[in-house]
Amino acid sequence: MNHAAHNKIVSFIWSIADDCLRDVYVRGKYRDVILPMFVLRRLDCLLEGSKEAVMEEVKFQRDAGFAELDPMGLKDASGYVFYNTSPFTLQKIVDTAANNRQQLEANFRLYLDGFSPNVKEIVDKFKLRSQAQHMAAKDVLYDVLDKFTSPYINLSPVAA
Repeated sequence: MNHAAHNKIVSFIWSIADDCLRDVYVRGKYRDVILPMFVLRRLDCLLEGSKEAVMEEVKFQRDAGFAELDPMGLKDASGYVFYNTSPFTLQKIVDTAANNRQQLEANFRLYLDGFSPNVKEIVDKFKLRSQAQHMAAKDVLYDVLDKFTSPYINLSPVAA
């Protein structure tokens, strides 16, 4: 990563801290939100291109009467060793927020619950569900999600 790209990401992270997390978290706890959201957004960027294929695979498996979704088919559809079966991407959560804090939090939880077990383990280690609940209660969850999906910062693999 070149120096300019690095500086842009550092500025981006501090803008989230300044604009969204100040007065919600003490300064040393910003990392409890920024690091997991950064990882989540990177995973989300990776899965964006295969979202439709994964959703088609979910529909196929359900229509075929699978008792449980077959992870191998979902991994094949995503092209990675992880996947997300929720109807959401982070951008879609932001786009459909509709000024309803409870719905926003519910959609974000549904999104987190749609991940494959290996990503759910990461989500659990980061305690991201409780962080989301706290951010929703403080009315900053939308702002954080909006910042992470901003077109002004590219967290896709192409940016690396």
